[in-house]
Amino acid sequence: MTKQLFTTDNNYAPLILRVVLGTIIIVHGWDKLGEGFQPFMQYFTEVLDMPAFLGWLTVFIETAACTLLVLGFATRLNAMLVFGLFLGMIFFVHWQDGFLMNWFGQMDAGEEGFEYHLLVLAMSAALFVMGSGAFSIDRYLIKTKTLAL
Repeated sequence: MTKQLFTTDNNYAPLILRVVLGTIIIVHGWDKLGEGFQPFMQYFTEVLDMPAFLGWLTVFIETAACTLLVLGFATRLNAMLVFGLFLGMIFFVHWQDGFLMNWFGQMDAGEEGFEYHLLVLAMSAALFVMGSGAFSIDRYLIKTKTLAL
């Protein structure tokens, strides 16, 4: 199991995917951790009627898991966490708004279609398949046989 989780090649495509994807999502997480945390949790629990635990989990995935994704540590696991998060966003929040983003400001703030989310799902799935790629902690651990496989 450990070998399947960490094994990766020296490909640059996963490096690009994980750094770009992780960085973009980290920004959203840090925004929630700042002054936006209380409004986010209020919206999450009162408007969406979701449990507070899932709000905390959302912020954890967007910050901690995506930081590990950028570093290339346990990329397959963290990519699946992101995949699950965005799948939940599609079905519980954005499905009702349709496919397209709110390009012309016709919907209220926060109401967006799920096209962006599909891109995140595709990037996460690609990282799950390929692993971390070049310049990753996973590659270092496998290459140096640090992990007991």
